Parts: sequence; C-alpha cells; structure tokens
Amino acid sequence: MFNRNILIEQTDPELFAAIQSENQRQQDHIELIASENYASPAVMAAQGTQLTNKYAEGYPGKRYYGGCEFVDIAEQLAIDRVKQIFGAEAANVQPHCGASANEAVFLAFLKPGDTIMGMSLAEGGHL
Repeated sequence: MFNRNILIEQTDPELFAAIQSENQRQQDHIELIASENYASPAVMAAQGTQLTNKYAEGYPGKRYYGGCEFVDIAEQLAIDRVKQIFGAEAANVQPHCGASANEAVFLAFLKPGDTIMGMSLAEGGHL
C-alpha cells in the first residue's frame, strides 16, 4: 500500500523543519500546561501506526463500523491496564469526541432558543 520507509523529511522538508523546530522548543522549555504534556517516544510511535487510519466509533466489540477487531484489542488492553493500575471496576480510555467541537460551534453561533437538527444514528446521524 505505502512504502513505510519514506519519511516526512523526504516527502515534505518544510513540514519536517517545522516539526524539528517544535521538537527543539519542547526540549529547551519546561511546559506547565497539563494538556500540553510531552508524549513519550513510545506514544509518539504508536500514534504513527496503522491504528490511526481506522475510525472506531463506539466501544470494543460494539462498534458502528466493521474492521475494528485490532483497534478493539488495543483499546481493551488500555482498559484492562487502567483498571488494574487504579483498582477500578470500569474504565473509559477514549479521548474527548466531536461533541466538544459541536459545543464550541453551538456556543459561538447559536442564541438561546435556536433550533438545531439532529439525525438518528439509523439515518446516518452522529453520536
């Protein structure tokens, strides 16, 4: 499908330079914003895998799209590990979803009492 050995540096030197500059900035400064905490090299590598190509809405074993069996394995590993670490009976390891983006748009553009349309999932709507 793709040659995984072709790097950003080879395909887009300008983008690569920006990434390298940000990397240097992060190495030279302390970050005090929790949401901008540094990801480990292992996390950065995992984010660059084929798992990022898959849209996996829903929960493991209960997805709205097919072909999620390997994403399910990865997510279940994370769930099990979080439960073990915190001694919890349940855990949700999914990041914030598009609902946060919807809220930002609603707050920016709608006035109290405005009407919005929402479609059911069966008709192609989004959670």
